[in-house]
Amino acid sequence: MLIKTFGATVQGVDATLITIEVNSSRGCMFYLVGLPDSTIKESHQRILSALDVSGYKLPTTQLIINMAPADLRKEGSAYDLPLAIGMLASTKEIGLDKIERYLIMGELSLDGSIQPIKGALPMAIKARELDLDGFILPIQNAREAAVVNKLKVYGVAHIKEVIEFFLGKRELENTVVDTRKEFYQQQSNFEYDFSQVKGQESVKRALEVAAAGGHNLIMVGPPGSGKSMMAKCLPSILPPLSLGESLETTKIHSVAGKLTQNTSLINTRPFRSPHHSISTVAMAGGGMFPQPGEISLAHHGVLFLDELPEFTRNVLEVLRQPLEDRKITISRIRYSIEYPASFMLIASMNPCPCGFYNHPTKPCVCSSSQVQKYLNKVSGPLLDRIDIQIEIVPVSFDQISDKRPAEPSSAIQERVLKARQIQTERYKDEESVFCNAQMTPKLLAKYAQPSEDGLALLKSAMEKLNLSARAYDRILKVARTIADLDNEITVEPEHLAEAINYRNLDRDNWAK
Repeated sequence: MLIKTFGATVQGVDATLITIEVNSSRGCMFYLVGLPDSTIKESHQRILSALDVSGYKLPTTQLIINMAPADLRKEGSAYDLPLAIGMLASTKEIGLDKIERYLIMGELSLDGSIQPIKGALPMAIKARELDLDGFILPIQNAREAAVVNKLKVYGVAHIKEVIEFFLGKRELENTVVDTRKEFYQQQSNFEYDFSQVKGQESVKRALEVAAAGGHNLIMVGPPGSGKSMMAKCLPSILPPLSLGESLETTKIHSVAGKLTQNTSLINTRPFRSPHHSISTVAMAGGGMFPQPGEISLAHHGVLFLDELPEFTRNVLEVLRQPLEDRKITISRIRYSIEYPASFMLIASMNPCPCGFYNHPTKPCVCSSSQVQKYLNKVSGPLLDRIDIQIEIVPVSFDQISDKRPAEPSSAIQERVLKARQIQTERYKDEESVFCNAQMTPKLLAKYAQPSEDGLALLKSAMEKLNLSARAYDRILKVARTIADLDNEITVEPEHLAEAINYRNLDRDNWAK
């Protein structure tokens, strides 16, 4: 007897329907076809044990199972549950009614309990697209999938619940999540706040400009000057995630298996801080079983690279294309996958190997060649893609011991939001442009054209600092953001002067 059940596999951050066809006939053989990996092939033993413990047995018939489309490789243990239900239905152990109207996914333990899966959210979106009656999945993933409206989501803890549901002996509870209420509840819950940062007003200003325009930024300064602390404070002044951005971000974390149990939506901007020993694959994504990398996990958030020169050259160079295109395409022999990667890059580094070059009180023991060699670990093309380069000096004792609270993140965020609102209105008719950092050359000429005096100032700076054409564009984008913070329609010379001042590493006399 032929029966069909439905599962799903994830490609990139989207799900593809997998039809599981089970045919039961006379004989005693078991065949599983359709490019399953070894984990799926092992499911037969898990299913037999789970059914036996639950009081059900598979008759000794010949079972042929095809996982269609047959040319698409299937991976992972999440197909255990739909395979088991299909096998039971094909041998008439359970009725046929309703089975083909549900998407079913879950990994089985030997005792029949159901373990969580990855990618529940994109699978739920696919189930809604197909107009199925519901999605049956592990109870740990139910809230994650329930954010998809117009779809009934049934979280189950044991295979017996699913079997009895299809036999008509049990009703499953539909998981309902008040998406908007939960989404907006925790949006202002931040561990780090700029009120905790003493001094460093110029750096705070640079971070405010970066947040207002979505610009990449690098901080250069000695150990203990507060680089990491200020980077961790940045999410507290960024605009809150929109519901659409939250859904995109949650999909990526769902596919990567990074969501905690019983999580619905990610409601704060991601802050990813990988160790400098990270591999190229872990940063970019891909691998034998394709997964999003750190640059995609930071989508709509911040990717913080502490001690930038300590990262391998290959890892740093893989950032160049995503910083421009805001997406990354992973192409291998067996697959080609595109992951979103629209993130703010915030980096920090010491100015030299010992860390005390240009320090006001501690002498540097490095030679000029050592300093230059250390800086050369970060390529020029990558630095060109970083809009703001700011030098940090240590905070004095008087500033550290000052008991007066610093300006809180909420006050800075208010100015950032006003600047972002100006940009939202400016780019409302543009596709895929939401902030000044994303401006195309055409938009740059339209909205960031400086006055004659500003142009003369910029020309002088370009000649003295020997800046590249890309650095020219970066200065104009940052100047446009500074003008937005000042609520100015045109880019004035003072805006350009501040933007030029944020190109510290481009100066000829730096590190010499």
